[in-house]
Amino acid sequence: MSKKKKVRVDLRKNRTKPPRANDLTEQFQTDADAAGDAVGGERVRAKGDISRRRTVIEGEATGADLLPGRVLRVHGLYSYVEVEDGRVFRCTVRRVLKSLTTDERSIVTTGDRVFILPEAVRGQKSEDRSQRSEDENQTTEAIAGSTPLTPNLRPPTSEPEAVIERVEPRHGVLTRASRRREHVLVANVDQLVIVMSLVQPDLKPHLIDRYIATAAKGGLAAVVCLNKVDLTDPVELQPMVGAYSQLGIPTLLTSAATGRGVDQLRELLRGRATVFSGQSGVGKSSLLNAIQPDLALRVKAVSEETNKGVHTTTTAELIRLDFGGWVVDTPGVRQLQLWDTRPEEVEGYFREFRPLVPLCGFPDCTHTHEQRCAVKAAVARRRVSERRYVSYLGLFRGVEE
Repeated sequence: MSKKKKVRVDLRKNRTKPPRANDLTEQFQTDADAAGDAVGGERVRAKGDISRRRTVIEGEATGADLLPGRVLRVHGLYSYVEVEDGRVFRCTVRRVLKSLTTDERSIVTTGDRVFILPEAVRGQKSEDRSQRSEDENQTTEAIAGSTPLTPNLRPPTSEPEAVIERVEPRHGVLTRASRRREHVLVANVDQLVIVMSLVQPDLKPHLIDRYIATAAKGGLAAVVCLNKVDLTDPVELQPMVGAYSQLGIPTLLTSAATGRGVDQLRELLRGRATVFSGQSGVGKSSLLNAIQPDLALRVKAVSEETNKGVHTTTTAELIRLDFGGWVVDTPGVRQLQLWDTRPEEVEGYFREFRPLVPLCGFPDCTHTHEQRCAVKAAVARRRVSERRYVSYLGLFRGVEE
């Protein structure tokens, strides 16, 4: 029998009382005689119960027992995972995974590649252990003459169908900062389609720039999709379309109502894993219904009172496309803040700044107030979009705070 592998991991600190009073030092400074009354055997950190590290022994599941799969959606305490043969399991997460020290809001997210242990296998192993234990107890009691040998009758259980045992490393993530924690919206995708409506709700160019920076940080290709073009004059949008196209970012003018741009968008999705993101009410679900009508995603009209979208999509869901590829329809976001980013990193997410940065007068130029700044000079000469520069300032100051 091979030895089980032991792994040292960081776990969240337990919510227990401190091992000793927090005011011992203060008491010592005010009354030195009281220090002698402290218990001599007191520990600075209690052994085990509030330690931040644990030694984890891998479970009994072997490679033959575990099934690889991909998380389709996360709904409450359960994750729905599709395995290679097309079966979908409702899964819980192994306790030790939920206890790991992490900055993420959830250890599992839509798009994650995981290994699961089906409940049938897990239950059989547990039943075998229980059966062996009860057989030994009954044998002992029978020998003692107290009770006869009886078969082990276990009541039926209502446990989930599988347990997520391992989460594979991620690539291509869409993430944001949320209440000082990392909120990973989706993982293991190739590109981000930034859906913005021209009206109802109104267009927010600075939010587009934040999305582009977020895509660059997460290793995603960005596509700008300006929706509801049937409700306004597209001629006014040509400068914006041209500016993003010059940066190498595909920019589409679409309308789910008339079908304009839907064929182009469908070609960009073919064979790729894509996430749709934007504000509520911009038409993400409507566009997906136009691309593949049998999806039948729920849609709602924009509120007439606030001119803002109503939350219709409540959870990010990974959907397989008939013409090849995957797409994730995400709930609308109202704020987008870069996660785990230093102020000096922000300039790297604005690709038009890159050839200008070495020309600045100072190697640590922030492009905000310094003299001899090549970026500010380019903005003054209109070689760099003033709107994009304002977006940079907003991101820089937000990260700095």
